[in-house]
Amino acid sequence: MSLEEFNQIPHFVCDYVTKWAQQKPDAIAIIDADDGKWVTWKDFETAINIYALALLDMNLRKGDIIVSMLPLTLEHIFFEYACFKLGILFCPFDVRLKRDEVVRCVQLLDPKAKMFLHADDTESEDRSGAKKFYEFKQFARAVKKTCKFVKYFIQFSPVEDADRGTIGFLNWLRDAKDNYRKYQGDPTQFQKKMDQLAAAAAQVKDDDPILIIYTTGTTGFPKPAMLTNAGIVCQNWCMAQAFEFSEDDRMLVNLPPSHVGCQTEQLMTTLFAGGIAVVLHIFKADKSLQAIEDYKVTAFGQIPSLFAMEWQLGRKKGERPYDTYDLSSLRFAIYGGQAVSRKFLERLSTMAPQFGSGLGLTELSGFVSYTPLNGTVDDILASLGTDFPVTPLSIRNGIQEDGTAGEELPDGEIGEVCYSGPQVFLGYFGNDEATRKTISKDGFCYTGDLGFKDDNGLHLAGRSKFVIKPKGYQVYPPQIEAHIEKLPEVMMAAVVGAKHEVYSEGVVLYVELKKGRKLPTEVELKKKILEHCEELPAYMRPNLIIFMDEIPLNRVDKTDYKELYDRVVADVDAERAKGGWDAKA
Repeated sequence: MSLEEFNQIPHFVCDYVTKWAQQKPDAIAIIDADDGKWVTWKDFETAINIYALALLDMNLRKGDIIVSMLPLTLEHIFFEYACFKLGILFCPFDVRLKRDEVVRCVQLLDPKAKMFLHADDTESEDRSGAKKFYEFKQFARAVKKTCKFVKYFIQFSPVEDADRGTIGFLNWLRDAKDNYRKYQGDPTQFQKKMDQLAAAAAQVKDDDPILIIYTTGTTGFPKPAMLTNAGIVCQNWCMAQAFEFSEDDRMLVNLPPSHVGCQTEQLMTTLFAGGIAVVLHIFKADKSLQAIEDYKVTAFGQIPSLFAMEWQLGRKKGERPYDTYDLSSLRFAIYGGQAVSRKFLERLSTMAPQFGSGLGLTELSGFVSYTPLNGTVDDILASLGTDFPVTPLSIRNGIQEDGTAGEELPDGEIGEVCYSGPQVFLGYFGNDEATRKTISKDGFCYTGDLGFKDDNGLHLAGRSKFVIKPKGYQVYPPQIEAHIEKLPEVMMAAVVGAKHEVYSEGVVLYVELKKGRKLPTEVELKKKILEHCEELPAYMRPNLIIFMDEIPLNRVDKTDYKELYDRVVADVDAERAKGGWDAKA
């Protein structure tokens, strides 16, 4: 898995659609599990060409940006692959964004954002099954009012009731298909159009950006990260090798399209390998398991909280219990995004015969470290796996004043987790300062994680921005969180630091308790937690314990530390008012 080997394969995402369309045109490429539609490789490639020609007719070109607020429908996939072919940057937004967040994210793409794709105002269910109203049309109106550089608005809805100046998607698609059939009716004109499409595609380079994914904003406002053809394909190649994806696999694609977990890992790796992508528009626990059962899915990947939602099915009245679904087709299950317990892995091992994890992040186009394919629970707990030579891991000191990477540290020593190679993203659109803080001049991507490596692979110590320093020590929140989550009453733990007059920083522990079971009182639980923490060094023990109904999660269901830091000052002040924390200093 070297750079030399990588340079022997095509570096363009769309080349793999063409490859499989030529080798097995009538085989299935995508199944829409929500609508029951099946798409062959030949039809997939044709749809890409139809959409791409329509975009060219609208004078959209390489370097322009199309923003999408669509769920993961077939049309969403066709649109983005047409963009990839033309070198147009496709930017999927999280459908859970609020109006002001949508406007801000579009403004960051000024002046290149030329088109905004959106649904009509929609009543739907969120992932927990609760009814929710999504104001997509209202978001589009706000963007149209504020972002004058966006030329085209296309609304997806069953009934064409788009605003004046907004294109109805059904009309747009009808015209695109009619034009394509018209071209086909005249061989000379058809060849001319296909030559025009080929010429536009030939302008795209493998290191050109084609996909913008906004970071989740755990430590601040989201930033638009630009991923390249070569970076995505390299990730697909490595992931397919590490987890042995093949043409025989059927991958469930059920994560948000605004995240690399969905886009480059689930969807594009499957299509790269020639397998079948079984797509859900949005995640729902019951629909995910039903899709595995109905379409004989062989592999899927999720973050731990989504697995937990599936395992809990049957607790509510009328729900089909988890253990009644037929999951026997599963070969492999992948988890990522956060550390897990032995208990979690033991449960996961009953779901699929093979399971694994690794480190993945937006700025590296997806996965960059991989646990052993046939690893045991102990193997998976031992580390986050190893890298491939094409995207090498190094542990380093911070970026130096001259912009070059810091010195590489020896095995076992904690430092900044870095990767280099083709998977490194191009940078943050319109934000050179943030890019310089993330990519060194000599090409090392600083992930923002602290960790070390040894013979077992990579070990994370925590996010560099979240290190707590009580009494001069370095405290890494995941170490405390993992220890607290061993308690049977605890569903989830999150640790942050707060100013302390005696210790410089104190440790604040937020705890979410398991639901549906009889629990001791908070006083009894605090006592139990503190007794449990006696196994930790004194400087790591929490100075304040706060119980929450739910620990806040960001849009990829990881702990939202930004929100916790926003509230921790008030929580500490309240404790001081009661004579606690550092009130007696």
